[in-house]
Amino acid sequence: MLKYYYITNRPEVAEIADNNGVQRIFVDMEYIGKDKRQPMDTVKNHHTVEDVRKVRKAVKNNELLVRINPLYSETKDEIEAVVDAGADIIMLPMWNTADDVEAVLNLINKRTRLIPLLETQSAADALDNVLRLDCIDEIHIGLNDLSISQHKKFLFQPLVDGTVDAFANKILLSGKSFGVGGVGAVGNKVALPAENILAEHYRLKSNAVILSRAFCSAENYESISAFEADFVKRINANREYENMLSSADGEFLIGMHSKTKQIISELVK
Repeated sequence: MLKYYYITNRPEVAEIADNNGVQRIFVDMEYIGKDKRQPMDTVKNHHTVEDVRKVRKAVKNNELLVRINPLYSETKDEIEAVVDAGADIIMLPMWNTADDVEAVLNLINKRTRLIPLLETQSAADALDNVLRLDCIDEIHIGLNDLSISQHKKFLFQPLVDGTVDAFANKILLSGKSFGVGGVGAVGNKVALPAENILAEHYRLKSNAVILSRAFCSAENYESISAFEADFVKRINANREYENMLSSADGEFLIGMHSKTKQIISELVK
């Protein structure tokens, strides 16, 4: 089963996710440069250290992950604050070299785990060197900025054009694990269904995925109880589909891959 990440700065929402099948509650402090890089309608959170503290109190069963800003002059202070607030894992976005990752590892000094978020072509070029770092055991591949960096028209193109396959092969051969992008809810009628995206995760032997804004957002519900009921229903549907994928043969996954490539090709047109 994939590890699910869920982004929130609301303690009551974090508690629901923590109790219902999410392995990593995700507080997102990244904001530097994001508006310039992603002018389209993508998720741009601006969570704070105080949010980390509040969510930490709500998360009892699973891991609290915090995405910090890209490496900059205040990174040391930011890391100190995040560690003090109770993060289990720090995610580093927009790094470009193994030296960037190593600098953050040194600042963390083994007080939390670090997951580098691979989302630039320069990071892709540095992947071999990052995989040689002893304290890195997992990479997450961010499709939004990666597709922008590679001048692609659609964020899921790297998932089916061989780009993520090449990363996956390197990472798995190194003995480390990886996650990829985000996913919505099984059963939703959308252009690229969650069923196809989840099948790609199983074909690639991915370890983790972020539950996207389209999966289930508390802001769309009149009450927290209504959100919780729908959240649990959607988690169960995704897990049921994953159960099927976990026992599917290679032929099925290859067939789904071909269908996903065709869908993405039509969307790009």
